[in-house]
Amino acid sequence: MMAGLILSMVLLTVVGTPDAMGALTFAQRITGYLFILSGAVQGLAALAALDHEGKRQFQYSGAVVLVGALIALITESIFLFTWLQEREPTLYLPIYLLLFTWSLWALWRLFHEQVWRVIPHPKRFATGVALSGLLAATNFAYSAVYQPTSAPFYVTLTAKFGTPHTDPTRPFIHVPLTFQVENTGKVPAYILVDKYLVYGRSAEYSQDDGGLRDWKKALENRYDAELHVTQSDSKTISAGQFAGPGYWLHPGEGHVKEKVIQIPRNVEYDLLEATLAMVVMRMDRGKINLLQLQQAHPSWQKKEGRFYCAECPDMIIHEGKVRHNNNIINVTRKPRYVTVLWYGTREEFDYAHAISSYKFNPRKSPDREELKREIAREEDRYGVESRSTSTRVSVAALMESL
Repeated sequence: MMAGLILSMVLLTVVGTPDAMGALTFAQRITGYLFILSGAVQGLAALAALDHEGKRQFQYSGAVVLVGALIALITESIFLFTWLQEREPTLYLPIYLLLFTWSLWALWRLFHEQVWRVIPHPKRFATGVALSGLLAATNFAYSAVYQPTSAPFYVTLTAKFGTPHTDPTRPFIHVPLTFQVENTGKVPAYILVDKYLVYGRSAEYSQDDGGLRDWKKALENRYDAELHVTQSDSKTISAGQFAGPGYWLHPGEGHVKEKVIQIPRNVEYDLLEATLAMVVMRMDRGKINLLQLQQAHPSWQKKEGRFYCAECPDMIIHEGKVRHNNNIINVTRKPRYVTVLWYGTREEFDYAHAISSYKFNPRKSPDREELKREIAREEDRYGVESRSTSTRVSVAALMESL
């Protein structure tokens, strides 16, 4: 019996310490301290078990062991209930099953010995234990579900062209462009991935009044249908990252990036368009290993190990482990990873992102349908959202302002 209590003490301490020491919210820290406190009680119960199974010099040793067995049953029930939601293989599962079975056996034995008879008010004792278990379960639900969802999460993006200037020595125009990202909510935010693109658009015009052209195709591909434009074409002028994977913003904090776009004076563009897009994650839902995520792995370099793939399209891979804000989730699930892929051509580049249990390997193909379901589930769990903004300016208006 003593061995089961010691194992329960170690498990509760291991589960509670990360939340107690490093959780971002008060409720999460309270959950961690409750598990550490429960582990301390299990340690006392283990000492009491030594006396209860020996000389029984302490009158209440059996009752203390009973408390320890009840704590083990309640906590292992929480672990198993959480594990059953997704039933993923984890190294902790055999320990949960072993301790759950042990707690049932220990309670059966202690009730058979009627150890509660030495307790002055056994009904009040039972009520107190039940309320403590209910409090632990409620606090877990609050810290894991309600509290991380209730705080508003807003990340605002803006893009703005400035006043252009002519180059005194070269036939170019310099167009200032300012991108800004601001965390206007109450929750810190990770930037998982971002990009900016600047396009030049040229078009052929017509005075025909026959209605919107190609409106079906425009709706299908999410671009504009215009009456007097017969054909348009866009070309990428500038592209890059705004901050890069692993940047973060605290509430009220902003980040500005200023650029200067160079275009020829005799440019044939009608419009300039700038877009800024990024994927953000709530920091109160999880903690990312930023040292891992910020490291770039080019797929064309052999030294990158499992990320190397000579026959694959060239891409740059970022990957970092992510831990949930509640450590109970971490010990009842497989490890999760944030994966970011950069790929493209000489004309344009794009990104893909995911949070899943899949460790990316370009030479292996997982079950795509299962992976899609997992990615959707994990993005909701970790509060992942996409943001974008765009702005346009007439090249004719720029020329007039010179």
